[in-house]
Amino acid sequence: MRRAFLVALATALFCSAGALAEESIDADCRFEGIRLNGKVKVVTSFPDLEVEIVTSFPDLKVKAVESFPDRCGEWEFVDSFPDFTIKYVESFPDLTIEMVESFPGLP
Repeated sequence: MRRAFLVALATALFCSAGALAEESIDADCRFEGIRLNGKVKVVTSFPDLEVEIVTSFPDLKVKAVESFPDRCGEWEFVDSFPDFTIKYVESFPDLTIEMVESFPGLP
């Protein structure tokens, strides 16, 4: 009985953890107040967001652009004057992203 409860609890936590970030991205393409398009700088410490690159079931599809990152998921990677900063991680990300060539934004 106790084991069944623990398995059910672990399953519920696992399923809700993946959906947690997705629920936090609002209709305006914001996560924790950060607009998820614009100029982005990759840093190694003190990022605004920690992201993990995945190949399936991302929270956000990201397209790298050279200019005018106006739409949700369009990121222009810069070295100075970013709109927000990210750090790549392999576990416990704030967001999971998939790099795409077309159709950026919410999956």
